[in-house]
Amino acid sequence: MSLSLKLISLQQRKHPMTTSILSLKITKIRWADIIEYPQHGAKSKVLLEDGNCRYTLMSLAAESTIAEHTNPRNATVNVIEGQGVLTLEDQEIVLESGVFAFIPANARHALKAATNLAFLLTLSEQVANSKH
Repeated sequence: MSLSLKLISLQQRKHPMTTSILSLKITKIRWADIIEYPQHGAKSKVLLEDGNCRYTLMSLAAESTIAEHTNPRNATVNVIEGQGVLTLEDQEIVLESGVFAFIPANARHALKAATNLAFLLTLSEQVANSKH
């Protein structure tokens, strides 16, 4: 697990009710107003969290990577801007604006940003015995 993901995990354990950008009173944002690229690595901003889902804006500097890892929750990646590659169970998925990718719970995955890359990461609870 990469350092940035470890930090996110530690923050979640220490502060399970992470401060979110969106709320019941603030229900919209503009990507241009909140995307900030770090000089190196990844930056995350929790937009909204409830009992079932966490919506996080991820911003990665060009040439940054998120090392292979797994997560016990289902995840989606919705690319806002930039380019990169998501490796999901040894399959490469090209990431670019407009791409939506689903990552099943516990699937091995890694990411490499070719350029500055921003995406909406949604983590959701895995539904037991789902027929979908």
